[in-house]
Amino acid sequence: MSTSMSVSVSAAASSSLPPLARRRSPPASRVPFRSLRSLPRLLSSARTLLRPAAAMATDGAAPAASSKRGLLIFEAEEDLAESLAMYTAELSEKFAAERGAFTVVVSGGSLIKALRKLAEPPYLETVDWSKWHVFWVDERVVPKDHADSNYKLAYDGLLSKVPIPAGQVYAINDALSAEGAADDYETILRQLVKNGVLAMSAATGFPKFDVMLLGMGPDGHIASLFPGHPLVNEKQKWVAHITDSPKPPPERITFTFPVINSSAYVAMVVIGAGKAGAVQKALSDKKTSDLLPVEMAVLQDGEFTWFADQEAVSMVRN
Repeated sequence: MSTSMSVSVSAAASSSLPPLARRRSPPASRVPFRSLRSLPRLLSSARTLLRPAAAMATDGAAPAASSKRGLLIFEAEEDLAESLAMYTAELSEKFAAERGAFTVVVSGGSLIKALRKLAEPPYLETVDWSKWHVFWVDERVVPKDHADSNYKLAYDGLLSKVPIPAGQVYAINDALSAEGAADDYETILRQLVKNGVLAMSAATGFPKFDVMLLGMGPDGHIASLFPGHPLVNEKQKWVAHITDSPKPPPERITFTFPVINSSAYVAMVVIGAGKAGAVQKALSDKKTSDLLPVEMAVLQDGEFTWFADQEAVSMVRN
């Protein structure tokens, strides 16, 4: 298998960056992004580690040869946030030019805080926000103004600060039951596929979002896909509902693994020592039968990149 995971340590910025990316470069361990224009030149490499993709295939099916995995390690959360903003802005420019739309999936938790730099110069002025279409990888079935709402978290932390058209922000219908909200959200996605806003993956037959910006829980859960829960094995639905979430609130909707694994790009943001155990297991070459949900996130034809601080990778060897 030619797919690999690449990790490298890097430090200095290049003056040849295009205007969008010409910013102070954060100190980080980074992976080369061969499909992006300026990110490969952002930092100079000092150490590189290549790992076989076979070690990352966790669901019984190996990823496609064009799938890539990488790890970026940052000394400070501020530097992580800066690079995450640049990564997202570069993808926005790429897909807006290629498709005329940029489909972005976000999660809740600390991820939204890590995206804060997008609402600051230069991105606030240079990103073409009119092309953005925003979705949630999971949502709690609560009113949109509820403290547990991922929509409220994203609105307060980012969406209220950037000029994305309101009709291109796809919140759940919180007046419906969990099952009804999941079915309704999948119906919206299917219509957007018909309209050409949302791409379909030729490799999987599921929708192909341009980028998913995700976080991970200390137990290794992603979206509302929890360790040991039957939903991790869902293979048909695009959006599923859950009424017995082990983490409150119990009623939620969530994208399924076939949708997550059909993405073009995934950024997995992990910050803090509380995530170290799950990160260590996910990045280990030694796979066990008790897979964490994050280990089941294996893209079929895309690029999966970890954005981590040093505490989150403190248990990872090499």
